[in-house]
Amino acid sequence: MDSAFDPIAAALEQAPLLLLDGAMATELERRGCDLNDPLWSAKVLLENPALIRQVHADYFAAGADIAITASYQATFEGFARRGIDRAGAAELMRLAVQLAVEAREAFWADPANRRGRLRPLVAASVGPYGAMLHDGSEYRGDYGLSVAELIAFHRPRLAVLAAAGADLLACETIPCRAEAEALLALLDELPGIYAWFSFTARDEAHISHGEPIAECAALLAAHPRVAAVGVNCTAPRLIPGLVRAIAGACRKPIVVYPNSGERYDPATGGWSGEADCEAFGAAARSWYSAGARLIGGCCRTGPEHIRELAAWAHTLIS
Repeated sequence: MDSAFDPIAAALEQAPLLLLDGAMATELERRGCDLNDPLWSAKVLLENPALIRQVHADYFAAGADIAITASYQATFEGFARRGIDRAGAAELMRLAVQLAVEAREAFWADPANRRGRLRPLVAASVGPYGAMLHDGSEYRGDYGLSVAELIAFHRPRLAVLAAAGADLLACETIPCRAEAEALLALLDELPGIYAWFSFTARDEAHISHGEPIAECAALLAAHPRVAAVGVNCTAPRLIPGLVRAIAGACRKPIVVYPNSGERYDPATGGWSGEADCEAFGAAARSWYSAGARLIGGCCRTGPEHIRELAAWAHTLIS
């Protein structure tokens, strides 16, 4: 990672809107992967890393300015349950970043891809403690852990990912203020490293554990290496209110990447509802109007959703 500047701020000086990619895990499932496993998308790092690279490539081709790596579920504890030692786990984390970087470099090597485009960024995904538990607690935040305990959990993984060659960290799907506090404290241990912080939310004003999102945004507002603050893995209908709440408490760029609009049933493990790309693109216009400047998709969104966003984003600079 380049310590000389904030990569998000630098990119936003050149474009009014940055497009993130869409889902990794549900896109891998759509392409035939069985992710019914505690490692979730990190399982594919073991079984078919080339497919992860291809998904990244397809998102870049669709118009994504930022790729988020397949390290969301990659933890020392999770890999240890598979019999993978710490050295092996660290290598898999580095592989997650390498695959996105390779896809980016291959995309950028073609001069045809450079016309009207920024050189894409790679954000190393840092999933929450609850992702390792694989019990849905990243949507509740009821860990029962102190900030110090969360720091101890995240520290070794952040150290690996921060040195793996991404442009910044994506601390994402954060359900509670305590976890944000832990990650913010660890950012101070990583000189020159930038990160965005993205929460899950229960309504238009509160994150999943119940704290006001404005309070969480205010916590992050003063840190010079917090590159953006926002929301992911949340229903699209909640995004405008959440963006306004963040904007009222924080002057950082706002990042949003909600789910497709479909609803997940944890009892059946299935999804219901529509995932219409045009509707998603229309909703994104309202997020931009509310103040979001980094926009993408989370669960059940794919390259077609990002292509829809890119067609609209092009009109902002044409």
